[in-house]
This record gives sequence, structure tokens and C-alpha cells, in this order.
Amino acid sequence: MAAPCEVRHGVGEWDSPEQEAEGDSRRLPTSLPLDAAVQSDTDTDAETEDSAPRERDTPEDIVLEAPANGLAFHPARNLVAAGDVDGDVFVFEYSCWEGENKELWSSGHHLRSCRDLAFSEDGQKLITVSKDKAIHILDVEQGRLDKRISKAHNVAINSLLLVDEHLLATGDDSGRIRLWDQRKEGPIMDLRQHEDYIADMALDPTKKLLLTASGDGCLGVFNIKRHRFELLSEAQSGDLTSVKLMKRGKKVACGSSEGTIYLFNWNGFGATSDRFALKAESIDCIVPITDNLLCTGSTDGIIRAVNILPNRVVGSVGQHAGEPVEQLALSHCGKFLASSGHDHRLKFWDVTQLRSVVVDDYRKRKKKGGQLQALSSKAWGMDDFFAGLKEEEDTVPDPVEEESEDSD
Repeated sequence: MAAPCEVRHGVGEWDSPEQEAEGDSRRLPTSLPLDAAVQSDTDTDAETEDSAPRERDTPEDIVLEAPANGLAFHPARNLVAAGDVDGDVFVFEYSCWEGENKELWSSGHHLRSCRDLAFSEDGQKLITVSKDKAIHILDVEQGRLDKRISKAHNVAINSLLLVDEHLLATGDDSGRIRLWDQRKEGPIMDLRQHEDYIADMALDPTKKLLLTASGDGCLGVFNIKRHRFELLSEAQSGDLTSVKLMKRGKKVACGSSEGTIYLFNWNGFGATSDRFALKAESIDCIVPITDNLLCTGSTDGIIRAVNILPNRVVGSVGQHAGEPVEQLALSHCGKFLASSGHDHRLKFWDVTQLRSVVVDDYRKRKKKGGQLQALSSKAWGMDDFFAGLKEEEDTVPDPVEEESEDSD
């Protein structure tokens, strides 16, 4: 018996046209899932690219529950500390990658507003002072309160300055200065020469002289080696709100509540050698960027870059739109300037390019309505600041400079 005829079909071979048509109809759907899978993989890759964190020029803003009075960078790590008006202290780790800023810990030990804070030289401790008259020393790693001086002053403490790993100076609302040795009980120096609050303090490179800016309009000089008072300058017309050394220590710059920078010669603290009026409602804080250039924070919300001798406003570094700038701080790498404002935000600004700024002695006459130059992609010019407070206005901004007397 012969074997039955066996027909084998290869790919694309059919017994009849009807089978061919039927076979095609069966095979078509088998190719669709493959195309869909390819499309799905493409969409997944696109979503992955979209969701991947992007690197920014500066860290993202940090939003607080209340405005921060105190602001300080860690001396070696990417950490920033802030103390707010509710008395809470926060330590954040910051990053230029989106979504990577994170709060490490917070402390609510102060009963009133935290006025100032600073990291120790080795970065292991965070010292804070408050309106509750207390000094707190916190462990940076754990956020643990290591030491409390409950009644360090008789009135609210407003200013703090670390001298070295053991010594720190505090200034209060009555104008009193106290020097503390953390190894001892009680202050080792207690002097009151100012008639109003101590707004800010600075130290000479030898750590011998302590300079104080006060609400009474005077610059104070105290010898902390010999624990004695040296002198007070003549009073200026407004509060002195900040004090910093410039020009390799040859000049002392003081901000004021009237929007003027007062300059003193070193060893010539009795009277100002120069003054420079900005078009600002006030200058509440100052941070040196180089020996010649500093940044100011003002009540009008603008952070200005200002060159000292020759006195020029270089431009705008950034802004807290419509809200006063409370404090400024420079990062350990010198790249980022942080600012805190009444808008409850900590903002970061790239000030790298400011280090290469050179200001010529020749003064070009400014045009009426001259704009404040934006010095970063995040900074607005004066026209952007007021038009973008984000409403359209046709007003012309005031000139940047009002008055300056250049001298050596």
C-alpha cells in the first residue's frame, strides 16, 4: 500500500488562493505586538529620559516654614544651616541635581527667634544664638544639643562670631559684647559701649581686634586679647547693619539702614574715609566675594554686586521678588552665594564670574534710566525686577549710583 501523499508547505506556500488569503489574515496580527513592543520601549526610554534628574547651575530653592534670620555654610561639606524666626534650626544637604536637596535634621530647642548661627572651624559643631537669650551648641552629625547656656545675656542676643575653636563673641540688643571660652563657665569679657543693638561683628586676621556695627550708627573696636575697649567711631546718620574687611584688611566696609556703604581706613576708625550711596532702601547684610568686590542684600529684595574703590555697582546677582533679603552667606568652595528672604526661601546664586570682574578707575557718566545689569541667568535687570514683579510697567528705573567719593 502506497504511503499517502504528504504535502509540506514552506513559508508563503498555500494549497489554494483561499488558504493564502486566510493565512495572511492570521499572520498579520502576529506582527502587531512586535511593533507595539518597539513603540512601548521607545516611550519607556523617553519617559526615563524625562524623569531622570537634571544637573543645574545652582541648587534648587529650599522652602522654609518661616523666614530665616541666620544662614551659614559648612566649612568643608555641601551643607547649609538656617535658623528661622520661630526658633527652629535646620541643616540641609544641597546639590545641583534636581530633587537632591534634603533636610538632614532640625532642632526646636530655642524658645524664640534664632538670630544668628555659625559652624565651628572643624565643622563638627553648630553654634546658635536666639532672642531667648540662650547660646546652643549642636552636634552637626546628629543634631543633638550638646551644650546650652540659658541666660548668656540679660536681653536678646542678636549677633554671633566665632573667634577660634574655643572662643566666640556675642552681641545683644542693648549693645553689650561678651566673649566666651567654651572650656570655662561664664564670659571672659563683658563690655558695653554701644547704646543700641549689635548688628554684626568682624575680626582682624590676627584675631586681636573685634569690630562691631551697631544700631547707634557707630563702629566699635574691642581688643579681645587684652579684654578691653579701644574706641567708637563718630556716629553715622543711620544704623550700621553689617561690617566686613576689604582690600586685604586695609579697609573696613559697613552697610547701613539708609542704603549707604561707609568705608573706614584700618587704624583710622574714628571717622569714615569714604561713603558710597546705593539706590537701595537699606543694606542689611554684606558678604565679600573678593578683596575688592562684595555683595549686598537689601530691603528692596535685590542682591547687588558692588566694587570697592573705585566704588561701582557692578550689577544684580539675584533677587527675592518684592521681599527683603535677610541674610547672605558664601559657600566653602566660593562658587555659591546663598540668600534668605522674607519669602521663606533659601536661594542659591552662582558668583564664579564675579571673581574675574575688573573695574576701571575711569568713571563713565551713567545715563538717566540706566539699568542694573543682570550678572547671572537667574538675575533680573532692574526693568525685569519691577516689570516682572511680574506686572507690566512703563516706569523708568532710577540710576544705579547716587553718590560716591573715591579715595585710597
